[in-house]
Amino acid sequence: MREKDLLDVVGQKGIGELSYEYILKPPRGPQAVEDALKKTEYNGPAPVPFQDYLKAVEAQTIKHMVVTRRNIRQAFQDLIITDSVFNEIGPAVNSADSIFLFGAPGNGKTSIAERITRLMGDDIFIPYAIEADGQIIKVFDPIVHQVAEAPVQESTESGFNFSDAFDETSEPTYDSRWVRIRRPTIVVGGELTLEMLDLSYNQYGKFYEAPLQMKANNGIFMIDDFGRQQVRAIDLLNRWIVPLEKKYDYLSTITGNKLQVPFDVLLIFSTNLDPNQLADEAFLRRIKFKIEIRDPDERQWRQIWELVCKAKGVVLDHDGLDYMLAKWYRPFNRPLRMTHPRDILNQMISIARYNMESVTFSPDLVDAACTSYFVSLEARDYGAQVKL
Repeated sequence: MREKDLLDVVGQKGIGELSYEYILKPPRGPQAVEDALKKTEYNGPAPVPFQDYLKAVEAQTIKHMVVTRRNIRQAFQDLIITDSVFNEIGPAVNSADSIFLFGAPGNGKTSIAERITRLMGDDIFIPYAIEADGQIIKVFDPIVHQVAEAPVQESTESGFNFSDAFDETSEPTYDSRWVRIRRPTIVVGGELTLEMLDLSYNQYGKFYEAPLQMKANNGIFMIDDFGRQQVRAIDLLNRWIVPLEKKYDYLSTITGNKLQVPFDVLLIFSTNLDPNQLADEAFLRRIKFKIEIRDPDERQWRQIWELVCKAKGVVLDHDGLDYMLAKWYRPFNRPLRMTHPRDILNQMISIARYNMESVTFSPDLVDAACTSYFVSLEARDYGAQVKL
């Protein structure tokens, strides 16, 4: 910029060029700023060249992660999971590819995905923004990215060298164009639309916002409640064909240009609908791991009660559980769900607080909690019907 007569040096606070103080040099300096603002009004850390972003994604790829049986048990120690599910989740995570979690609602599919996050390991670096084909794309999003406060655990397996991201000063600091975050886990549900999976143009600032799957690079992208989105399931599935097969994605700018970006994501679909009704055989074949999360048996259900009662500081009474099963489950053939113990206990705690009583498994408190939690299976006429 000095060679182009855009800047002038007006002072120096230390040793070397990094300590120089600059001002815009008229007339070219102010004119260059005006010309730049006509192209974009992005205001933030300087964007990183697109090629540098590609190198960072490759160096920090989830393909280098290795999950073992011990890792799985540590990450899922606060959940009751069968050995068969453990043995399916581990290889699925190691594949760094795609997972289809399916089963009845309330059995912890979302909780399982959250625990998978614990297996993701070290922190990563992402740029605040990148510059590609003359366009600025914001990548860092404080809503979905968690800034890492703990020291970086750099993986020796990845071979990624952040030495280029250091300023050569007496106190080495990371290049301020990059931010250290926990490996991202982005979860979307019924609000997901196809538009959210492409570049979003800010017409006022004249820059782009990266789509969700790009923000999830080097991490997890989970589509929860799959099949209940505003967009048709088949259209959403078709959107993932190329990324799943090629490991890259195409994003479109407002001018019609296509940008090829890496797709380094563990993609998780979670649904309580029948997978065969949501996707055809050809697409299901592209999903490498299909894992059914089944209802717990009574022994597992009681173990979950033990965990949630311990977490809440409540004394568990198995006689109270016997009463609950006899009155609120067996007469209705109501299935046991993983989430029932936590939810019903929370109901019991809320009711006991209202009555200024201690939490016990008395029939009265159990009945009050279950009455407010379970919807009666009896058909009732309220004078109106829902049209689906």
